[in-house]
Amino acid sequence: MKRLPLLLLILALTLPGCRGRRSAPPEPAPEPVLTYPFKELEEMTLREKVGQLFNVRIESLSRYAVTEADSLMDSTFVHYPCGAITFFGKNVETPEQVLALTEYLHGLGDNPPLLCIDEEGGLVSRVAHDPDFDVPRYPSVASIGASGNPRDALEAGRTIGTYLRGFGFDVNFAPLADINPEKGKAVMGSRSFGTDPKVVGKMVSAFLKGLDEAGVVGCMKHYPGHGEASKDTHRGRASIDKTWEELLAYELVPFISGIQAGGRMIMTGHLSFPKITGNSIPTTLSPVMLTEKLRGELGFDGVIVTDGLEMASIRGKYPPAKSAVKAVQAGADMLLAPFAYEVAFDAVVAAVEDGTISEARIDESVRRILALKKYIYDQRR
Repeated sequence: MKRLPLLLLILALTLPGCRGRRSAPPEPAPEPVLTYPFKELEEMTLREKVGQLFNVRIESLSRYAVTEADSLMDSTFVHYPCGAITFFGKNVETPEQVLALTEYLHGLGDNPPLLCIDEEGGLVSRVAHDPDFDVPRYPSVASIGASGNPRDALEAGRTIGTYLRGFGFDVNFAPLADINPEKGKAVMGSRSFGTDPKVVGKMVSAFLKGLDEAGVVGCMKHYPGHGEASKDTHRGRASIDKTWEELLAYELVPFISGIQAGGRMIMTGHLSFPKITGNSIPTTLSPVMLTEKLRGELGFDGVIVTDGLEMASIRGKYPPAKSAVKAVQAGADMLLAPFAYEVAFDAVVAAVEDGTISEARIDESVRRILALKKYIYDQRR
């Protein structure tokens, strides 16, 4: 029997009646990729280096909700270049629109920004929640973790990573390494893999591997663990009354697992841990939690990105300029979604110029960010 030509075979397999489940769209050709070589650290001005530390909403480049490119983005990026841009639900409309926008944004400047999105699987899924996207959908992160089998998380990470890469994304702000408490209020609920720290750790490591195999970098969140918080930090300040030793035995287990598995990014939570730091400063702004504990004790050498600095738990007490400077001083590499980007940017530049922050400190973060960009580029070659 003659073989069907390859094109006819592909068409046959993709007809609606031949599919057992919804599948991810094919990768676009040519696929949007990061420009290389990147501008090196030694070639950058201070403003260019500071810009690498910012991960902003698209609206920060154009001042209104954005679903397509406009000329204001280019001019803003010249004066306020950023190292990364994060898509939210209102930036996602159709596959064609997302592809056009990610391709455009990847072409900005000498060091094109990383493009990030929250696609956890389940409740927080910017792409899968949109009915215009024909992609595999998961009921929840909890449903992925229910079997306790890391292969389910590996497959989910690979599947989600594949369609994200196809739409031009570089970083997925997932998986959650937060553990739901066995008793009491579970702030994360179905967004968590479960209640057993060892099982959650295996799921986190497997999900990261799946994303990586698909060419997308994952980001564990929210260090050091949001599971037992009594309040959602989107709405206000929250603290956990635990010692570091208690965190090591429970909340930190999944993060340690992910670090040992080669995780390249960690997102901080805005929780306070007064028994560890001796004060009410949120983890995002705490040198003890970021530099002393995460870098020093846990040995994490990847990129630390803050949770959104526009969230009520930060913004309620720390204005944009202050929170940006304090986050850098604490040891964060990337500052996510500042409430007023240009104000925060100028504040960090001024802090370097007046000696509040050393330029060597800025260089440390820029090196990590450039290393991450080059890693992603090498995956795409």
